[in-house]
Amino acid sequence: MTEFSQKQERIRQLLEQNRLDALLLQRVSSFAWATCGAADYVNTASTYGTASLLITKKQHYLITNNIEAPRLENEEKLKYQGWEFHVTPWHAENNPLDTLTKGLKLGADSLYPGAKDLSNEIARLRAMLTPEEGVRMRVLGRLCAEAMDHAIRAVRPGWTEHQIAAHISLENRSRGVHPIVNLVATDERISAFRHPLPTYKSLERYAMLVVCGRRWGLVCSLSRLVHFGKLPDELRRKADAVARIDAAYIHATRPGRTVGQVLQYGLNAYSSVGFADEWKLHHQGGAAGYEPREFLARITSPEVIMMGQAYAWNPSITGAKSEDTIQVGEDQNEVVTSIAGWPMIEVEIEGQTYARPAILEQ
Repeated sequence: MTEFSQKQERIRQLLEQNRLDALLLQRVSSFAWATCGAADYVNTASTYGTASLLITKKQHYLITNNIEAPRLENEEKLKYQGWEFHVTPWHAENNPLDTLTKGLKLGADSLYPGAKDLSNEIARLRAMLTPEEGVRMRVLGRLCAEAMDHAIRAVRPGWTEHQIAAHISLENRSRGVHPIVNLVATDERISAFRHPLPTYKSLERYAMLVVCGRRWGLVCSLSRLVHFGKLPDELRRKADAVARIDAAYIHATRPGRTVGQVLQYGLNAYSSVGFADEWKLHHQGGAAGYEPREFLARITSPEVIMMGQAYAWNPSITGAKSEDTIQVGEDQNEVVTSIAGWPMIEVEIEGQTYARPAILEQ
């Protein structure tokens, strides 16, 4: 089966399981997933795009306006993919969905009048990457890693966090990647905030750069840290500890285990390195796909890890963090956002060695 036909089949199985006639997709992430990588957004910060997809047991429709239709048809090639276009004038007040969905038992990837909310189920479908998506995810990971490497090695004391964020954006954008999350903290702000939006504060010695990059709808996540001058012993201890926790997550992320079991393995690692309660200060990550995290890991998470899936774990200890995106392989996991030449911390777990990023010392 092609990637497109495989996704159509998964959608129709979802309809059968829920005894529904049609599925409505309106989220940017769902649109990209169902169209195998097309983009329907204009406002890059919006959850919802400029087009909707309606899939029945026999048909698949694309509903949009006359502004967006030419690009979706000619550049995204969605008519060739088999979508039946329903185009209305941008100023029209009637909604073609009202006609197309009349009398249908409807499910949706978000709240929609009269529809069953299947947002959680669809997020799990988006997290089940096909082989074609796996190839694109690896390419995206390499591009994000290259962008991070160039951006962080260019950073110098005296730069503001806004300047650092601009450099992250430049390096990603120049590679065709949209940095949908672009976080920067310097010095004391790294310990103060887990989600540090950039400010006008100037870098003195220590910086953390975080990016979630999107291309083809897929999203890769990674974080790196740089320190100018001698690294304090306490910070080195924390960096080593968080690397060991990250390695534990990667080691545990294997087919057949539940996400809850992986999380528990990571929490045990927090205790073993002497930082038992730090996990409570920030989520630990989860499945990656068309959102930075399709779902977050919780102790009770029942989702079973599958071959080919992508996960982004992000353990943190106040002042230090480790984050990459991995793909679950047959024999071992692949870190798709690894940076060649980056200083690494080697961690051995049950006879296997994992290399996790250290703090770059400049």
